[in-house]
Amino acid sequence: MKKIVDYRKLLGVNEAAELQELKTVYRNLIKVWHPDKFQDNESRLEAEEKSKTIIEAYHFLVSIAPETRNQSLAEYTVTTTTASIQDFEYKSQVLKINFSDGNIYEYFDVPKAVYVKLINADSPGRFARRHIYNEYVYRSNSKLVAS
Repeated sequence: MKKIVDYRKLLGVNEAAELQELKTVYRNLIKVWHPDKFQDNESRLEAEEKSKTIIEAYHFLVSIAPETRNQSLAEYTVTTTTASIQDFEYKSQVLKINFSDGNIYEYFDVPKAVYVKLINADSPGRFARRHIYNEYVYRSNSKLVAS
């Protein structure tokens, strides 16, 4: 997904970056781009925008990091094996699935063809278990909505 690639490029990390590395890179970039370091208005506004983008990138990459997913793997497994799909939405290769237990997960880089097959499947839950849940980078959206 372009968003993931752009955020990694912005922070200067690769897909194997661990949480500690992300945190260190994030802190260093925020030190450089903190708006209080700039005197004139134009530079300060640019720094504000840049720092917002850095913060957004950091939070996004932390949410999809393998360590973060491993911490919530048990909850994810329970949801994907026991809860039914209530609703789903597809936009720009991001598939958002709402589950009956209240959890919401976003799956990234899902091809449109897979989405079409999900729509046409006799059992969307069974199709998703076989072809989506463990195939694509995902993050919990439930906690994002709650906070």
